[in-house]
Parts: sequence; C-alpha cells; structure tokens
Amino acid sequence: MRNGSIPGTHGRVRPLTLLGDPVLHAPCKDVTAFGPELATLVEDLFATMYAAQGVGLAANQVGEQLRVFVYDCPDDEEERHVGHVVNPRLVGTDGVVLRGPEGCLSLPGLEAGTERYDHAVVEGFTVTGEPITVHGTGFFARCLQHECDHLEGKVYADHLKGWRHRRLMRQATRASWHR
Repeated sequence: MRNGSIPGTHGRVRPLTLLGDPVLHAPCKDVTAFGPELATLVEDLFATMYAAQGVGLAANQVGEQLRVFVYDCPDDEEERHVGHVVNPRLVGTDGVVLRGPEGCLSLPGLEAGTERYDHAVVEGFTVTGEPITVHGTGFFARCLQHECDHLEGKVYADHLKGWRHRRLMRQATRASWHR
C-alpha cells in the first residue's frame, strides 16, 4: 500500500469466486515474494471488499491461491479495525463460543448461525514483510477466524451441522449466482 493512502483507492475490483469454485476449497500457498505484485493484490482485495460491501476478503475469493487477507471490520464495541495479513496463522482462540450470523462474499445474500470463539489472535506479516500480531474480539474475532478458514480451503458452511448445513446448501442451490 502507498503511504498515507486509503486502502483500495488504487486497486481494481476483481470478480469474486463463488461457492462451488475449486479455488475456495484448496489450501492457499504461502507468499514468498514481498514486492509490488503483493502490494497490488492487497490494494485489489481492499477495492473488491469495499465494492462488495464486505468486512473481510481472502485472496482465494478473487481466484489467487495465496495466504493473504484484508479486513475493515468493527468489534462488538464498534471500534473499527482496518488492515491486512500476509501468511496469517490463527495462533489462538479462546473465550466463549458464540453462535452468530455469518455471511460471506462468496455466498452472496446468504447467512447462517455459525459458532466461533469471541477472541482470536492471528500472526503474520505486512505487505512489506514486517511481523504483525492482530487480536480480535467479538465480531472482529469472527472475521479473523472466517478469513483464516478461507486460506485453509474452508468456508463457513463447513462449520455447520445438521439442519443448518442442509438449509444453507438448499438456499445456495436456489441462489441466482449458483453454477
């Protein structure tokens, strides 16, 4: 990202990959080159996330099999968290497990009650290779866990069981975007 600029203002909006696309169901590869191409990808992720009115977006949601995600997400106290993580690792989850509404830009228009911890810690790197640690609580913790899942080849539907899973899959099959 360019110094002092708002994330995404220099990016281009990319098409979103949707449920059923194999890229969403394969683990992503670690980023090994911290250069202009990575900076462009992060800018594009922000631009795409904002255009789709999301709070987080992983690289595989725009067809890139790389371990990168961006976020602009409030926590439960309405504090806004904006950033990105390269090669993130979910290193800790704790606290209460809460079932809350969860959606995904790769399953547009759908959501389901999904269980997540209310505290999460992610370690990784910035676009320039600096180590970072991100702590999230409440809704932001949900976002961090959701985006880390994407990079492991999972979507939130994979956490659902029984009737919740069946209902979401029926809704996805009927959705206008379904293949």
